[in-house]
Amino acid sequence: MSNAVERAGRTGFDRVDSWIFDLDNTLYPAHCDLFSQVSRRMGEFISAFLQVDRDEAHRIQKAYFHEFGTTLNGLMARHAMAPRAFLDYVHDIDLEPLAPDAALDRALAGLEGRKYVFTNGSVRHAQNVLGRIGIAHHFDDIFDIVAADYVPKPRPECYDRFLARVAIAPGQSAMFEDIAHNLAHPHALGMVTVLVRSPRDRRADHSNEWDGIGADEPHVHHVTDNLAEFLAPLAARR
Repeated sequence: MSNAVERAGRTGFDRVDSWIFDLDNTLYPAHCDLFSQVSRRMGEFISAFLQVDRDEAHRIQKAYFHEFGTTLNGLMARHAMAPRAFLDYVHDIDLEPLAPDAALDRALAGLEGRKYVFTNGSVRHAQNVLGRIGIAHHFDDIFDIVAADYVPKPRPECYDRFLARVAIAPGQSAMFEDIAHNLAHPHALGMVTVLVRSPRDRRADHSNEWDGIGADEPHVHHVTDNLAEFLAPLAARR
């Protein structure tokens, strides 16, 4: 795959004045492999919370993710778990693999309009990651799983809550995600959609298990494996 893969050119962006970005594996590359740390800490939390061994905790973690959309939602639904302690624990990770991204900083600076982070993680985690990359100052708001009332992407009501909070027009918005099925509802709302994928030869062993699934679906307008390179000509043109 080339650094910036276009499907039918960079069409649709002339009308965009709101730019919406997922956080993990989107604003930084998946080969940084932060999720392996998060996943390990999820297992630790579940093991302690449910008093089960690590193998059973791992099974529960994956089963709830697939059944409920996030492991957190499964724990809340099945065990009435209060979510705050879980979010704080699983996102207390080492950000050393992340480095300041000057190219992405320049590209975001050139985009006209409002910019948002829309994540199934927490605001605290987003702030830590954005600060480490050096791009926090570009974003008007961070919409996290707490603001979504713990309803995760890709459930439509999560996007509806996001739009109600930020009051933007979907038809004048673009959404960037590393998981293709999280772009289905934005497409239905009229957004331009961009799938951000990591080059396969650079992916860590524990990277996003959804990588590539659904990339050829019609709700994915554009695909890139280098976000900064994809954004740079859009910023220059606008």
